[in-house]
Amino acid sequence: MKVELDGVSRRYGATTALEDVSLTVEDGEFFTLVGPSGCGKTTTLRLLAGFEAPTEGTVRFGGADVAGVPPEDRDVGIVFQSYALFPHMTVGENVAYGLRFADPPGGGTDAARVAELLDLVGLGGFEDRDPTALSGGQQQRVALARALAPGPDLLLLDEPMSALDARLRERLRRDVREIQRDLGVTTVYVTHDQAEAMAISDRVAVLSDGRVEQVGYPRELYRRPRTRFVAGFLGENNVFDGRVVDADRSAAPGETKGLSVRVGGSDFRLSRVETPPDGRVTFCVRPGAFAVDAGENRLTGDVVHSEFLGETTRVHLEWESQRVVVALDDPPATDRLTVGFDPDDAWVLE
Repeated sequence: MKVELDGVSRRYGATTALEDVSLTVEDGEFFTLVGPSGCGKTTTLRLLAGFEAPTEGTVRFGGADVAGVPPEDRDVGIVFQSYALFPHMTVGENVAYGLRFADPPGGGTDAARVAELLDLVGLGGFEDRDPTALSGGQQQRVALARALAPGPDLLLLDEPMSALDARLRERLRRDVREIQRDLGVTTVYVTHDQAEAMAISDRVAVLSDGRVEQVGYPRELYRRPRTRFVAGFLGENNVFDGRVVDADRSAAPGETKGLSVRVGGSDFRLSRVETPPDGRVTFCVRPGAFAVDAGENRLTGDVVHSEFLGETTRVHLEWESQRVVVALDDPPATDRLTVGFDPDDAWVLE
């Protein structure tokens, strides 16, 4: 089922939780909302679930406006951060509770549907277990099975992994992604974990202060962030502010083959860049784009400290009164380091 938010805003008195949000989630897509606390992720999910109504704008399911449609009639499955399992019910009864408003898809019995879904989430034979005796990961699987029981058109996941330890969270998110692909159910996932969003999503929307900063494929967002916020939020990044000091003119008016940008007392060459009207340029370079004593654009800084991370060493340099982070294969052997990057490794921000 295709899901659309068209110019949606949500206000609580003088407080604005969402401002003019327009998003489209394609049928069968795994779409993730990511951003810091208070950016509007959960509010968006509640609007889709029908727990709240937009102050302005329209929410559409399959092209139809769902204004006034109550949550139980929206064909939506929801998994909350807190699992919300009923302690007085068995695992099987918890999953079957998801069928209270709908018959099992395909016309089977409730018991058959419960068994099918528990097998799907790797808990076959757990029907008679007490949910309080299960691990956090197992409880989350039960909650997922319950949400999937009626065969919803839309699955909403509200930070379902946040209470789990890192290793279990990584394994369970892979399982959720595989289940979603097998079922082909349209899914909207909410998380504040950038790595999680990048790892499992078809597309990602980055939210900040109730607005959409950028929507795109994970690789696109990582390599081509549009704004300073996206550049800094999705993985580590080095952001530089400079002024154009030279440009190579191309045939197209207003464009250049490359720019020389002065940051502090150093000039850096950038490629594939439009000439900004005010001459100011903000660009970012990922830590992994730097190499020691290599690259056309070079800088020399003092090593503040380094962190050994197994496959790489993250080195923090003090340069031109700002911190520059570089990712190297080996720890630095000196207290002062020269590193460089190529023009194609820099990305200009709006």
